[in-house]
Amino acid sequence: MGKPSRERALPDNEAKAVSRNLRISPQKLNLVAGLIRGKPVEQALADLEFSRKRISEDVAKCVMSAVANAENNHQLNIDQLVVSEAYVGKNLIMKRFHARGRGRSSMVMKPFSQITVVVRELDEDELENSRKRANGGKVKAKRDTVGASSAPAAEAKEAE
Repeated sequence: MGKPSRERALPDNEAKAVSRNLRISPQKLNLVAGLIRGKPVEQALADLEFSRKRISEDVAKCVMSAVANAENNHQLNIDQLVVSEAYVGKNLIMKRFHARGRGRSSMVMKPFSQITVVVRELDEDELENSRKRANGGKVKAKRDTVGASSAPAAEAKEAE
């Protein structure tokens, strides 16, 4: 007889993944986590791919793991996923000593951290709102033909 299963802590439309023992300080990792909070998953992965931070590759792995958990374990639609939470925690600290002048030494702290990424499935209108917020409120206009976009401007000049 095994242990009884624990109730699910997250709602049915969410999934999470945790990456532990990342060799970076939590303060630096939080800068990368701030890049992806509230963004749709495809945009968050694109931002991480082109980020110049070394740790962004490990954060991208964690986001992809959360997406895989959502798809395989909870049957969520991956096209409607948004990074709802990305938070950072402390982990162990390696303590090393550095030789100093006059026979003294000083301690060097080498911190580790962990990141937790929670993705949420949104419906279509909420997803569109999150895309607008991620783009800074700018909405890209769709043009069918090149001449169609300049036609209303020409008509407005003739009316004046």
